[in-house]
Amino acid sequence: EGNEPGDSAKITYSELLHKVCQFANVLRSQGVKKGDRVSIYLPMILELVVAMLACTRIGALHSVVFAGFSADSVCERILSCGCSLLIT
Repeated sequence: EGNEPGDSAKITYSELLHKVCQFANVLRSQGVKKGDRVSIYLPMILELVVAMLACTRIGALHSVVFAGFSADSVCERILSCGCSLLIT
């Protein structure tokens, strides 16, 4: 379910697993490894869930920063967690 009424999508577990594995490989190709910290700055879309699960799959810690925060708040959160990658 998205933020807007009527904004929804359906996905099977198999499709979700495929997307998560694909994105986990993208993260690995960017040098993300177990124990690294990743910040995720996305609205409530399917890709947010995929990014969180992909981080978990490879053992990276993730921090979700919601799109409603100001630029200064986003900057503070990213710097305080010491992330090595920002997903937008």
